[in-house]
Amino acid sequence: MTTPFARSGPLWSTLEREGAVNDLDWTRAARWLEGELPAGPHREARIHWLTVPLALWVRQRAKAGETLMVGLNAPQGAGKTTLTRSLEGLFSDVFGLRAISLSIDDFYLRRDEQLALAARHPGNRYLEHRGFPGTHDVPLGASVLTALRDGRDVAVPRYDKSAHAGRGDRSDEVRWVRDRQDVVLLEGWMLGFTPVAQVNDKAVAVCNELLRAYAAWDSLLDVLIAMRMQAVDQVVQWRIEAEQAMRASGRAGLSDAEVEDYVRRFLPAYELWHPDATVALTLDAARRPVP
Repeated sequence: MTTPFARSGPLWSTLEREGAVNDLDWTRAARWLEGELPAGPHREARIHWLTVPLALWVRQRAKAGETLMVGLNAPQGAGKTTLTRSLEGLFSDVFGLRAISLSIDDFYLRRDEQLALAARHPGNRYLEHRGFPGTHDVPLGASVLTALRDGRDVAVPRYDKSAHAGRGDRSDEVRWVRDRQDVVLLEGWMLGFTPVAQVNDKAVAVCNELLRAYAAWDSLLDVLIAMRMQAVDQVVQWRIEAEQAMRASGRAGLSDAEVEDYVRRFLPAYELWHPDATVALTLDAARRPVP
């Protein structure tokens, strides 16, 4: 049986209303995650309020012989990659579904293309480095996502964030995905954002216009999950912690000051653009879903 703690989570009423609660599968999924996720003060909430509920919510929508395209919008450093990899493992190891996770980061421009973009927009701090709308190869992303949706073999590019002293570049390596997947999980900080009618900042206005092209990605998604912040400034500390972890692993990365300068450029975007999500949760400063 699910515990009172699990039933107090923010997605419980949605799952119950949709008939997606299965006590046995919940227990199996939770046990698998206990063996995968590191111990920590908020692990139970990440398991029972976030990962297991989302896994059951997504599985409820999967259909045999079709590929369910799932988008995940969440701020930088919120744990998108950990969540999508956990979901991918649950689907394959516990629920018997073929699943793959990827990031919009995989479709960043090559380093030389990024430098050329910055040169075309001198003085625009939002296009100086990777991240904002306009810094991705949108046609490449649309091509890969379409192939995954249609069940065709496709090479997924990889992006090396440690290249060029942490400024990044597309890797020469690719990841081949063969045969139809039951679930495709695509995560990204700006996934599902749409342009707004008026932008006062001229530099941001350029990015707002470039954002229109990303409809090519959004149109390929069947559902969109959004994880929001209680306060916009949370993303600064989250991203610093993520970069510290990368440096601790031995990979090159930005300094804390460089990360803060980089991430603060994104704060206007979080205030301006918002995704039209199918289901949404709010995370507190500890990345714990708010009940």
